[in-house]
Amino acid sequence: MNWQTLADQLFPQSHSIVAHGDLLNGTGSVDGKQVAVLGTTNHAPIGIGLALNQARVVLDTVAKHPGRSILLLIDTQGQQLRRRDELLGINRAMAHLGCCIDLARRRGHRVIGLVYDQALSGGFITSGLIADACYALPDAEIRVMGIPAMARVTKISEERLAELSKSSPVFAPGVENYVAMGGVRALWSGDLAAALRDSLVSAPTHDERAIDGAARGGRRLAAAVAQRVLNAS
Repeated sequence: MNWQTLADQLFPQSHSIVAHGDLLNGTGSVDGKQVAVLGTTNHAPIGIGLALNQARVVLDTVAKHPGRSILLLIDTQGQQLRRRDELLGINRAMAHLGCCIDLARRRGHRVIGLVYDQALSGGFITSGLIADACYALPDAEIRVMGIPAMARVTKISEERLAELSKSSPVFAPGVENYVAMGGVRALWSGDLAAALRDSLVSAPTHDERAIDGAARGGRRLAAAVAQRVLNAS
């Protein structure tokens, strides 16, 4: 689904979302209240400029519109793999974006992520995965690392990883597996405006991903181990 169609379905009352290159920005109306909208399109690679521009939108929202909910529309191929961005510190720029989103949450802004196309690698980690809750469309593509790349890093054969992915969502890309692991809270289909309205009311304001992952069988140990560490401290 392209972002224009998505925006019209999410905000049938009205919206002012526009694209500035790969950056999406604007507002939408939900039950008469304005929601700040920030996102990317065209499978955008997140480089220094795009990361800092997104961070600026978040900070402007916090400064000028206290408490306004923020919707992150996610379509990214991950961080920009370019020497210039690496030399300028793409890692710090993406970390800054994540910190700005976290600041908004701490200041009382409800932050919702929606993967509407693809979400890969660091571009997803510093956006949807930092939101209060992240949702996805059923046809979205989500992965942090593909099986060939995972094989190179872990030194486990692709065949073995493919076999493991059949029984463990941790080893498998795909939106359903991220739902099972708790990274994606739910899939949205049908009335997207209603789904957004409900999420703005019911999405948790504290991290429940490990708990969801345990309940859904996708991450069986994360919540228990985290609780043991908390108890020990």
